[in-house]
Amino acid sequence: MKLQQLRYIWEVAHHGLNVSATAQSLYTSQPGISKQIRMLEDELGVQIFSRSGKHLTSVTPAGKEILQRAGDILKKVESIKRLADEHTNPDLGSLSIATTHTQARYALPSVIKQFINKYPKVSLQVHQGTPMQIAEKAEEGGIDFAIATEAVELFKELIMLPCYRWHRSIIVPRSHVLAKLENIKLEDVAKYPIVTYVFGFTGRSRLDRAFERKKLSPNVVFTATDSDVIKTYVKLGLGVGIIARMACKDLDEELVAIDASHLIEPSVTYIGFRKGTYLKSYMYEFIRSFAPHLTRSVIEEYMCIPNSEARKIYFDTTKLPFSC
Repeated sequence: MKLQQLRYIWEVAHHGLNVSATAQSLYTSQPGISKQIRMLEDELGVQIFSRSGKHLTSVTPAGKEILQRAGDILKKVESIKRLADEHTNPDLGSLSIATTHTQARYALPSVIKQFINKYPKVSLQVHQGTPMQIAEKAEEGGIDFAIATEAVELFKELIMLPCYRWHRSIIVPRSHVLAKLENIKLEDVAKYPIVTYVFGFTGRSRLDRAFERKKLSPNVVFTATDSDVIKTYVKLGLGVGIIARMACKDLDEELVAIDASHLIEPSVTYIGFRKGTYLKSYMYEFIRSFAPHLTRSVIEEYMCIPNSEARKIYFDTTKLPFSC
């Protein structure tokens, strides 16, 4: 059994069983990959993939277990490489992050600028997506850090560190009735169509729970994953917008933001990485820049906590700082 064979079956499984696409991504030949997979299956005495003619059609039950263990092995190999790099090239490497539009657009720019200035030799990539897409990338091992607010239960294979809390704002045109109210209530908001985030995205569940507690049924007429898209449709008069307060930094003059912190409980943003990941010094520094209370010593202590349930009580999220 060769490490290369494990990498081939892993990559094939994560390229939709398309051997040709896998070969292109690995800069090798399709026949070479197919041959190595067959050799591995012959050695193990089981089929990893089901076939129809020359085409792979599915992963066998045994193949699923083999792939899971292959993934664990490949992650450990990557950690060994990073450990070696830490000693030979501490400021050289790459960092891949997956997060939502709101985090990428409003929370990360100053952190990334500071990081690039300090570590110019580190290649940094930021991928945007929904929590589901971010979780899938994390599970596949395609990213180093996942930054998300909603659906933390999707990240069971990751160590998730709480970073900060954030509130929401209601955005409306300056001429809107809500803009003239001194003490806005959720009942006032419920009278109008609402434009907000897609369910399961950027703290949307907290918003829904706030309405449920008041026994109100919000009329959500439009949803989006992008705060700027929501602003656009509020300007068009489609409805009242509810977005993260941080996304109100560059609000157009024709719109006004109304504090909704007394109406909807705050959400918590987390940063996570796969269990067993070796974090290089610059990776610890990135986390600390994003969430100053997450120092290297705190992270290392947190990683030693045996399970996710125990880790939940390590941080009192009600005492986390708020984003600006």
